[in-house]
Amino acid sequence: MKNRMLANTAAMIAMVAATPVLAQEMGAEEMAARFGARATILDISLSPDGNQIAYLTSDNATTEMLYVIDLNGTAEPQALLALTEANSELTNCDWANNEWLVCQAVGITRVDGSTPVYFTRQLSVGTDGSDPRLLTSRRSIGSYGVYQDGGTVLALDVEGEENRILMTREFLAETTAGTRLGNDDPGLGVESVDVTRNRRRTVEDADEHATRYVADEHGDIRLKVRRPINSAGRLTGEVEYYYRTPNSSSWHRFEGGLAGFSPVAVNAAANIAYGFQEEDGFTGLYRVSLDDEARREEVLARTDVDVDRLIRVGRQRRVVGVSYATEKRQIEYLDPDFASLAQRLQAALPGNPLIDIVDASADEQTLLIVASSDVDPGMSYLLERETNSLSPLLPLRDPLMEIAMVPMRPITFPAADGTQIPGYLTMPEGAEGPMPAIVLPHGGPGSRDEWGFDWLVQFFAARGYAVLQPNFRGSAGYGEAWFGRNGFQQWQTAVGDVNDAGRWLVAEGIADPQRMGIAGWSYGGYAALQSQVVDPELYQAVVAIAPVTDLELVVEEARPYTNFQVVRRFIGDGPHVEEGSPANFADRFQAPVLLFHGTQDMNVGHFQSRRMESRLEDAGATVRYVEYEGFDHYLDHGQVRGNMLLAIDEFLTEHLGQ
Repeated sequence: MKNRMLANTAAMIAMVAATPVLAQEMGAEEMAARFGARATILDISLSPDGNQIAYLTSDNATTEMLYVIDLNGTAEPQALLALTEANSELTNCDWANNEWLVCQAVGITRVDGSTPVYFTRQLSVGTDGSDPRLLTSRRSIGSYGVYQDGGTVLALDVEGEENRILMTREFLAETTAGTRLGNDDPGLGVESVDVTRNRRRTVEDADEHATRYVADEHGDIRLKVRRPINSAGRLTGEVEYYYRTPNSSSWHRFEGGLAGFSPVAVNAAANIAYGFQEEDGFTGLYRVSLDDEARREEVLARTDVDVDRLIRVGRQRRVVGVSYATEKRQIEYLDPDFASLAQRLQAALPGNPLIDIVDASADEQTLLIVASSDVDPGMSYLLERETNSLSPLLPLRDPLMEIAMVPMRPITFPAADGTQIPGYLTMPEGAEGPMPAIVLPHGGPGSRDEWGFDWLVQFFAARGYAVLQPNFRGSAGYGEAWFGRNGFQQWQTAVGDVNDAGRWLVAEGIADPQRMGIAGWSYGGYAALQSQVVDPELYQAVVAIAPVTDLELVVEEARPYTNFQVVRRFIGDGPHVEEGSPANFADRFQAPVLLFHGTQDMNVGHFQSRRMESRLEDAGATVRYVEYEGFDHYLDHGQVRGNMLLAIDEFLTEHLGQ
């Protein structure tokens, strides 16, 4: 029955994919709506027996829904849960067992009615359709503080304990301290929680400075991360890592040559921890024995890019590989079976896609896989290893399935000092230069662009623009020297590289110098604005989404939070703070500016855009500001993003003459 259902699904998908259409054949409004739509599949997971899938989808607005499909049944999705609150979002669901799922919700609330903070909550829901249960412990009415951390699931399988998971708990101090009902030992601990009845018991006592725990495949807590807080209640910026030896309750600190070792996974059978550490300016993956000798061995390290991801599968999140990004993301498997499997999958699927093993049955014989590429928004597949059967399930972005995308090409271009800057160039179908073009710096700045599907890039290309994404100096992933002091403290270098990307487009005959714009989100928006301060004549239009505009204001916005000192050190002190703030130099702007911001932005406050708008208006510059009430940094709402894309398209058409 499972194979028949999947075959029908495959036939349906093949029928849709058989008639691709060019995006240029659509009107701007329809194109903006399709590219701006929320992903159809927000999260997808496989039951331990491999017979059911659960997935999160949305109404393309603020409601997320959880569905389950029985692969041995009629293949009709069964609705289990919906979250309709505008300021909360269902983010992911995992199978505790074949009958119960555990889901996380993330939301925004305000402390004392003013300071916005994120909060998380964990709930369980049965496949029988019963009402969901709150797994996060309830806040006592005598508790001090805000209950932000609703818990993180550390283990779905706890040996010898049916229906129980391990999850962290934030213990709050209470006014009843000193009585049997009070708690004067706040911090992060670990509990064993029954997902069917919400009964709980403490496994790990609270630690005031703990921020993360890691369990091994048996459900034993073996690693702890602590971030000390000073007497003012602020993070010091230091990080401490601890481990336990087998059958011990004592914590040992990683010290000496392991002081910077950041452990992320434990293999109890081999008694080792996998973790990342910087060596000779690049981050690599290492394993360390969890004993008194604490021997470190290199798993994989490179001298050109950072190694930054583990590949893990199964109920115990077994480590099977490690990943890094050069021109394209690469995976080196530590498990020979998975190495062979990945090769066969890439050969079987068209276009040499990126393969992501997102989940596995308990015996690892049934795998849930997502394949995607620069021209493919992504398709989920079920792989049954015993029969070597690969069957498509659900597309990740259904509104884009029938649209032909254009390829993203890795390139390099010279900066003013001769340094070769990596990036990606996406050209419209059949286009030849000189043409209208957009430089699109990424956010962060501690991030980087990678080869793969990007809805914003593909929208611009569909509207006829060449798009260049520079991984400027200050980007992450290329080692310590490339990152430097970060793209704010060394903004001259980062923004200089961004502007050199535009000059290269002109020099190569790709861009028409009179029809070139720059756009960016977050730090990318900052770079787009600051490019005008450096060279007001280079771009003829500037689009900034949720941008930083005043570096001093970034620090002030962090003052109510525990990470204030961390943010202040990241921005730094000195002339670069004033000189690197585009709001201080609005009189230099020659190109028109289009700004977007959500009023619930926790990453970059919307007052940054309001300040930029005000300064530009005072300077007599052309500016338009669109503010989205109640939305956060990511504006993850189909109508909002569609509205934004349409406004950007009209703005670029007006000023670049497309």
